[in-house]
Amino acid sequence: MSHQKAVVINFSGNVGKSTISKHLLAPRLDNAPIISVESINAGGAGVATVRGEQFGEIQENMMMLDSAVVDIGASNVEDFVELMKSYVGSHEEFDYFIVPTVPDQKQGNDTIATIAALSEDIGIEKERIRVVFNRVDPRYSIEEQFKSLFAYYADQRTFTLRRDAVMHVNEIYSLAADAGQSIDEILSDPTDYRALIREAQTPEDKARLARMVSIKRLAVGVKAELDSVFKALTK
Repeated sequence: MSHQKAVVINFSGNVGKSTISKHLLAPRLDNAPIISVESINAGGAGVATVRGEQFGEIQENMMMLDSAVVDIGASNVEDFVELMKSYVGSHEEFDYFIVPTVPDQKQGNDTIATIAALSEDIGIEKERIRVVFNRVDPRYSIEEQFKSLFAYYADQRTFTLRRDAVMHVNEIYSLAADAGQSIDEILSDPTDYRALIREAQTPEDKARLARMVSIKRLAVGVKAELDSVFKALTK
């Protein structure tokens, strides 16, 4: 899947679309550019931002790129879907429609509505609609945390559900956002923070450097998880 184009989409906000675009997909698609379709938030450094009504421009850009990740903000999803219907066949520019979901009931309902819009309204094949279970509590099964989605899947089978496409709750994502870094950037940082702790003169500096050691340790574990999720999504 090194040369692929993915849309990350959900009618609901707060499901981790930008996290999944930046940390899961782009690094594993040859560091694909991220196009953020969002009229409210600017998406961060290195992210091109356009509005939903610029769909014609987006699909033309897709034709010229080998790989890309399109991160659609919740405020633009409805327009994006309607415009995709107007530009007949435009969905064929994308290899996958990634639908992140979280255990909250409202987001679960919006996830089902998103899948229905993609499969029923636009006619996208189930093989190209993939769900990512995000912010999963490891103490409980995903079937228990996503009951309504599993019930919908059992009834409709209009999307692809992989039980191992699971991203667990992890503070590394907020820590990485605060640091303005990706997981890969954290892991490639050659700084020996433990050596710097020994040389630090103030408690504040020692605490800051110790936090960097913790962040890097978290990043090691989460990279392995993200590798597994990507493999599950694309098999």
